Formats: sequence, C-alpha cells, structure tokens
Amino acid sequence: MTAEQTKQFIQSSEWVSIVTELRPSKDRKNPGSIIPFYCWRSFVFMPDDKFICSVINYADAGGKVPLAKIVIKGRNEWKGPHPVAEGAYSVDYITDEAYEITPLHQGFADAINQAPTPGFNKWEVNVMQDVKGKAFPAFGLKDEIYVDYDLIYIVNDLLFMGSKHVDGRAFDTPENRPTNLQIPLMKKK
Repeated sequence: MTAEQTKQFIQSSEWVSIVTELRPSKDRKNPGSIIPFYCWRSFVFMPDDKFICSVINYADAGGKVPLAKIVIKGRNEWKGPHPVAEGAYSVDYITDEAYEITPLHQGFADAINQAPTPGFNKWEVNVMQDVKGKAFPAFGLKDEIYVDYDLIYIVNDLLFMGSKHVDGRAFDTPENRPTNLQIPLMKKK
C-alpha cells in the first residue's frame, strides 16, 4: 500500500488490542532494570492526520486489575518509508492536543502522589489530569510536547506499529524509532 492508501485504510475503523499486551518499560526507581507494562490499546485515526490513542495499563498479564487510563490526542506526521517491511511507514505521533491520565486504582494514585509535581492536583481514582506539555517524571515526560517516533504497517487487515525496545527505551527520539513490529491491532467489530 502507498502512504495515502494506508491512511485511508486505517481511518476505516477503531483499532484495538487482540489481548492484553506486554511491553518492556524502564524501571525509573532502579536504573538499568526493566519492568513489565501490561496494557490494552485503542487507536482511532481521523482525517487531517489526527489520532486518539487510549491505553489501559494493568497490574497483571490477564488484564484483570486496571491501574490507569491514558488518552493521548494529537496529530501524525508521515515521514516516508520505514525499512522494517515493504509498505511500512515512519510516523511521528505528536501529542499536541492532550495527554490525559486517569488513575483507576488507589495504589497507582498513591504511587504518583509520592513524588508531587508542581502544576498538578493530588491524584485521585477516576479523576483525570492532563499532563500535556508538563514535566511528569512518573512517565519520564519533560515540560514539552511529547513525540512518539514510531511506524505503521498493514498486513492481512492487521495494524502493526513498532515493538518497544527490549531495554525499555521509549520512542522519544528519531534515533529510538523502532526497528521491529509489535503485536498487531485488529479492527473493532
């Protein structure tokens, strides 16, 4: 598919995780250590290269204990072909509309409240706060608009994005753009 065909195709539906996913994440308390990040994702791609990504973070691999809901809204910038596969494209997700975090578990809210950050209210269960453009050390965010340097690839009606690096690095620089494919998302029926 061309980039334009891919854009049209992904706008045809909401894309969701097939099962609870496991992604490596850096342990911010123990540098050099990796911790599991269990999640379920949903992506909606809209005209004008806008997107909404919703992530539910879980405490367990079975997705039974939700910790937090993260909703990221912004725009995509298509950067051209990606070498991972013919028909894959490098895409930057620019979080310039919202980066909303809602604790869903008291333990998660308590953990975030352990390191208070200026500009935020006390974190409470089911109360959303937007961290867009603000320093939020719990997620490794700086006081700037966050950009995820990723990729998109369609095969057999499945949407692939980049696989997180095994060392837990984020896709926060062009040099950290992924080089492998992640578990795909499927069209929501």
